Amino acid sequence: MSDTLIQNTTAFFEKSFGNSPQKTVLSPGRINIIGEHIDYNDGYVLPAAIDKVICFTFAKNNSTTSKIIALDLNEEFEVDLTKEIQLSEVTWTNYIRGVLKQLQDNGFSFEGFNCVFSSTIPVGSGLSSSAALECGMIFGVAALFDLTIKKVDIALMGQKAEHWVGINCGIMDQFSSVHGIENKVIKLDCNTLEFEYHDANFKDYSLMLMDSNVKHSLFTSEYNTRRMECEEGFSFIKSHFPDIKSFKDCSEQQLLSLQDKMNPIIFKRVHFVVKEINRVQKACEALDNGNIELLGALLFETHNGLSQEYEVSCTELDMLVATAKADDTIIGSRLMGGGFGGCTLNLIKKGSENEVKNKFSNLYLNTFGIELKFYDVKISNGTILI
Repeated sequence: MSDTLIQNTTAFFEKSFGNSPQKTVLSPGRINIIGEHIDYNDGYVLPAAIDKVICFTFAKNNSTTSKIIALDLNEEFEVDLTKEIQLSEVTWTNYIRGVLKQLQDNGFSFEGFNCVFSSTIPVGSGLSSSAALECGMIFGVAALFDLTIKKVDIALMGQKAEHWVGINCGIMDQFSSVHGIENKVIKLDCNTLEFEYHDANFKDYSLMLMDSNVKHSLFTSEYNTRRMECEEGFSFIKSHFPDIKSFKDCSEQQLLSLQDKMNPIIFKRVHFVVKEINRVQKACEALDNGNIELLGALLFETHNGLSQEYEVSCTELDMLVATAKADDTIIGSRLMGGGFGGCTLNLIKKGSENEVKNKFSNLYLNTFGIELKFYDVKISNGTILI
């Protein structure tokens, strides 16, 4: 699939600008096996890059203006690099404007360039196409103008660009987009940015995403609200247990001792966080021991917490996970990403994929009148220059 994507993006670049690109970059989307909503709560997450990518083609244009074409949208825009970069009403352009601003703010010197990009990452499905866009753009500009930027700094600049756009995201998406390795998951400490790889051998099971094809409007406002609720909860915990530096240091027993004193909603939010950090540890052990059934059980636990305690699920996602739990060929399922729509992540017995797709698509269409989409994903490499 990437070969076709590269060929099509390159051909469109040559047609648009009359010359061949000088640099080509592939930047992947990501999945998160477990540890949802933990990256901004300074805990552990377990993401991986996947084989759904954005392809970027770049060339210098010997001017002070950059022209970027989004092939899939059939849209383009220009940025005058001599002027202050500001937000635009055209949302997708702001992620690129944001990283160019980050590069400038961090003292990197570069000139005008042309760029065409095209993607196989489904937008709005929770696979972090925005992080792939940010990291791929920084990676490409760095390669084009011989800028030395560490992977971790690419991720951090991508995160800051997203904050500039208005999404107060954690570091996980950008970090996994640049640090991914084929057939490895990344256990990342979102506070210290220390990380380690674990083998992603799912044995008799394969990863399948079911895209609910819904995105409820609650997402952005509720996402930012959850951050504030967790910050309030952590401050309360710390006021009673001053030695606790982050949620990783807080045991469930300590938290339960404060339950009667806490706002019930705040308690639910932080109770999920503390338990989810523990589940990430258990998931790493399950992978190391080849206990994929335990990993599946942890996914179901996570979904229950996201739905009941963190309250970021929706009717469509809950139905998909409940149906999965009743299906003998699926050993784990949960919503993945911010919530209120997007995808569920499923561990499905190899050989039963088509049967599952038929069953779920018919049931989902009959229940909601919405077409369910499916993505078979493999764990792949992070952002690369080809």
